Amino acid sequence: MNDARPPQGAQAALRAVRLLKRFSIERPEMSLAELSKASGLNKTTTHRLLRALQSEALIDRNPATGAYCLGAGLMALGVQALASSDLRRRVRPVLRALARDSGETATLEVPVEDSMLILDEVAGRHVVGAAGNIGTRWPMHATSTGKAYLAFDDGCLERLSDKLHPLTPKTLTQREDFQAQIVDIRRRGFAMTVDELEDGFAAVATVIRGPLGDVQGALSIGGPTQRMDAARRAELGSVLCHAAMRLNPRF
Repeated sequence: MNDARPPQGAQAALRAVRLLKRFSIERPEMSLAELSKASGLNKTTTHRLLRALQSEALIDRNPATGAYCLGAGLMALGVQALASSDLRRRVRPVLRALARDSGETATLEVPVEDSMLILDEVAGRHVVGAAGNIGTRWPMHATSTGKAYLAFDDGCLERLSDKLHPLTPKTLTQREDFQAQIVDIRRRGFAMTVDELEDGFAAVATVIRGPLGDVQGALSIGGPTQRMDAARRAELGSVLCHAAMRLNPRF
């Protein structure tokens, strides 16, 4: 894994980035006081950073309430990042084939801190299924893609917090539980979750490697648990492993 230590002299930039990361789907708008408390910075420093971010359209302010939200500049950067992703372009045809052949939703995901970001997605043909989640981040410990990373990316287990939040009664929340699963994931080549991210949802996933064997992303197929029984998960897991091998430049 890459060295995550910040360079010297980057304190202001890091503080600004961490302010941006305070926003979420659950909290799209936050006041100055809330941002100050969430970031651990005093109000003066927080306000100065927000003004700087606002000048670059990375932060916007609601004139009616005074609350802050992410700005249009960030949306533009996000679109540019998606458009320039070589991994996304390379995997897109594979996602289409996986969704077409399985009938379920296929995704490409990458890790961001202790979560998995859906970089691309192709919906399946069923009326009931998972779709519309590009840009969504899910907790690594509750996803099949996250488990695949934990098993195949050296040191990835360190990303997990010591306190893992349960999303359902079946969500794994103890590190030792993952250690036991990692052995099975490495043996069969793919990971799975059943009712761990959400009741009634199941998925399988495996990793995509680069030319040097480095883990670059994860492929997933997911749908309702009633359609994703044990036999179906095993079948789709095998399909994913073959798809990942075809994407590897060494094959």
